[in-house]
Amino acid sequence: MDLTSYAELAVLLVNGEDALGSLEGARRFLVQAGRARQAGRLTRADLDVLRELRRELAAVFAAAARHDEQNAVDRLNALLTRHPVHPQISRHDGQRWHLHLTEGGRLSDEYAAGAIMGLTALVTELGVDRLGLCQASPCRRAYLDTSSNRSRRYCSERCASRANVAAYRARRRDLSGHRA
Repeated sequence: MDLTSYAELAVLLVNGEDALGSLEGARRFLVQAGRARQAGRLTRADLDVLRELRRELAAVFAAAARHDEQNAVDRLNALLTRHPVHPQISRHDGQRWHLHLTEGGRLSDEYAAGAIMGLTALVTELGVDRLGLCQASPCRRAYLDTSSNRSRRYCSERCASRANVAAYRARRRDLSGHRA
């Protein structure tokens, strides 16, 4: 079972605040998150749960970015209590038998269980410092650092490029100012 892909659900949700403004936006978000089959089941109650879950997961990433490991873990533990995980063995799309998390119930329960369990597994296997918020100002989007050397600081190549260009220009300005 690839729990990193489940952890990516948390990142997508934290970064998808704009998509949660309406049922239709949330349905598009779910399709983009690879949850097209579930998008048709989305209800107003699910949307409310996903919005709250987004706030709670954002707080986990914020605590991790502040290097407040205990707070991040306490928040994950609270989420695990509120959204219990129900593993099931499943087979679909020509794949072998494999493990899924919460295949029944409300859509929001399924999404929550996967996202929370994925983050929990990542934190326990790799560490809280693998959760981050983009350091490119003003971005602050969430990301998972799965690099071998724990070096990721940006949510995307675009933000990394933008930050590097800004730093280069700042150095050039500083050098120009020192020559005068």
